[in-house]
Amino acid sequence: MMIGADETPSTQPVSAWWRQKPGEMSVMWTVRVVGLGVVALSFSLELLVWLHRRFRPGRILNEVLFFPSEIACVEHIFTPTSSHSCVCSLPHGVETSFSRLLRHIMSASSSLDLCVFAFSNMDLCRAVLALHRKGVTIRVLTDKDYAAITGSQIGVLRKAGICVRCDVSSVYMHHKFAVMDGRLLISGSLNWTLTAVQSNMENILVTEEPDLVQPFIKEFHKLWVCNDPARYHCSSD
Repeated sequence: MMIGADETPSTQPVSAWWRQKPGEMSVMWTVRVVGLGVVALSFSLELLVWLHRRFRPGRILNEVLFFPSEIACVEHIFTPTSSHSCVCSLPHGVETSFSRLLRHIMSASSSLDLCVFAFSNMDLCRAVLALHRKGVTIRVLTDKDYAAITGSQIGVLRKAGICVRCDVSSVYMHHKFAVMDGRLLISGSLNWTLTAVQSNMENILVTEEPDLVQPFIKEFHKLWVCNDPARYHCSSD
């Protein structure tokens, strides 16, 4: 059977379709591959987030405490296993900023580095002495003038055998911070005095953030070395 002249052109679109099809298919496959890649990437990111949340270490502690603190009995913090209840007239079983501070201090298991301007609070002194009796390594750095004021607990610490150094510079050693076990920082405006705890507007930051803890560890080490009684001087570095 012969094809008429009017039927010949009908073969042209078919031939053109076959010539164009490979390019179109390539574009389609490229779009599909890119789309699948985006979906796979999104799924991978979601999986990584889930794994991070599932297997990450314990949550880093960050806490802010404000003072003055409510006045309450803290005897249970020092004698948690005692079968005898405290009979003092202060409120019992009340969680306060001061009780939280005491708990953080007494959480130290290996070391306590304390750098404080004024230290006359007897309960805070009691906490430090309790750590000392447990074998915690304690170093205290304080201001030379305020170490000798009436009511200062620095002499009590020294008598107990705790290593204390006084700043020998011509300016006040006005820091108020403590580092427990090289990982937990307590820092703020609070002097370790009864007035600061019960009467003053003060604040304390408690954190395990390494980027915040490490500079304080470095600062304490620098001051500790600078105030070594065997040296009596410190370079500007």
